[in-house]
Amino acid sequence: MTTPAKSEKDRVVIFDTTLRDGEQCPGATMTHEEKLEVAALLDEMGVDIIEAGFPIASEGDFLAVNEIAKRSKNAVIAGLARAGQKDIDRCGEAIKPAKRGRIHTFISTSPVHMKWKLQMEPEKVLGMVVSSVTRARNYTDDVEWSAEDATRTEHDFLCRCVEAAIKAGAATINIPDTVGYTVPEEYFALIAMLHQRVPNADKARFSAHCHNDLGMAVANSLAGVRGGIRQIECTINGIGERAGNAALEEVVMAINVRNDVLPYWTNIDATMLTRASKLVAAVTSFPVQYNKAIVGRNAFAHESGIHQDGMLKHTQTYEIMTPESVGVKQTSLVMGKHSGRHAFSRKLEELGYKLAGNQLEDAFVRFKALADRKKHVYDEDIEALVDEEIATAQDRVKLVSLTVIAGTMGPQSATLTLDIDGHHQTVQSTGNGPVDATFNCIKQLIPNDSVLELYQVHAVTAGTDAQAEVSVRLAENGRAVTAKGADPDTLVASAKAYLGALNKLTARYHGAMATASRRIHSTDTI
Repeated sequence: MTTPAKSEKDRVVIFDTTLRDGEQCPGATMTHEEKLEVAALLDEMGVDIIEAGFPIASEGDFLAVNEIAKRSKNAVIAGLARAGQKDIDRCGEAIKPAKRGRIHTFISTSPVHMKWKLQMEPEKVLGMVVSSVTRARNYTDDVEWSAEDATRTEHDFLCRCVEAAIKAGAATINIPDTVGYTVPEEYFALIAMLHQRVPNADKARFSAHCHNDLGMAVANSLAGVRGGIRQIECTINGIGERAGNAALEEVVMAINVRNDVLPYWTNIDATMLTRASKLVAAVTSFPVQYNKAIVGRNAFAHESGIHQDGMLKHTQTYEIMTPESVGVKQTSLVMGKHSGRHAFSRKLEELGYKLAGNQLEDAFVRFKALADRKKHVYDEDIEALVDEEIATAQDRVKLVSLTVIAGTMGPQSATLTLDIDGHHQTVQSTGNGPVDATFNCIKQLIPNDSVLELYQVHAVTAGTDAQAEVSVRLAENGRAVTAKGADPDTLVASAKAYLGALNKLTARYHGAMATASRRIHSTDTI
């Protein structure tokens, strides 16, 4: 029996904005090299359009979009631009090397945005819709226009703007739920209304860009598809401004698993979803919540006796999809101090990691050191170890050694040695507790004005020999960064996390990496 051919009218185009909207999540800034790595994986897994950045925002953003445009093999490379001429011209220049490039331009259309943000009358906004799309068409035939805050826009005005954008040459019309305000039934009705009332609606593909402020981004996006949308804008792990965006992995698997009620299809290779999730979590230092749908640590874990009994009898009693379908291997290797490189490399592949050369060797050496200290090395231990290896590979400051004296008889003291640009420096300091003493040592060697906004410790696995995973968030001059550190010694993990955050902050001011990280601090985002 032959499988019926997939109809193009039922195809949902996946537009990934992890590198643009996702990176605007406070503390989630990526380096230039990290952006290229994420873009390559998105291209490989079948993402149709990669929104690589906001070229006018900084020289770093421009260079990232431009380089990704040069390297892309399959995906359309898009850049974001406000309605102004400079934004559009800069975006057109950035995407120029791409085999297929797109300019994504937008302007607010809701009464509250037009009055308070733009301070423009509706007719002026309508004129800018036409002029911005027309100018973008000078650079590419693939122009997307977005009505920022569309779900709070008056219907009559929204219809006029959409009609004008299509008439000016926009091939894609995005109807964003910018503030995560709508609900599925309402969003479905909005999209259906536009298809009915806009005379030239059949000349463009409609797109959803839903935020998750009320936890309905994925549900709203899928409701939009039922209403006639054929492009969904989403991010890996659902990262993004405020509560984030629709999660790519959830959108894809909802369509795959419930194809009976969502009879659509995408080009995404779902077996790469876990790998993509882990990469984005590592480069942004944003951990995935344990109970996150599809890619969370507990997504395929069963502890309840009733659930375990059902799983032993038949996996479909409690699993609606197989772990393999999203890139999680059921086979488990028992890892310990006698495990070799081949077993370690295979385990990394099972967990969704792809390391090579020195990075793999360094991770293996750290694994063996951990195995000598721990009786049982769990998958979670290896994940924490490798995530840290990826996150710190380019760090200019690294921990060499730490000795701490603590107890009831204070003050507590610490002696710390750091490798700073290849040179070892040692210092001793005291503090109000061992962590404070450790951080005071770091501040002596790397003076800074950053404020510690978050210090959080949790055990990676159970047991008194468990690795500690420490999360640290530092803020300086209105910028915030987050980093993690893992080690069986909580104080060592704390030092690693603090140094990881400092490395991210200082990277903003050193060399080419600095421009890659600076962004426009503006509310002009969809």
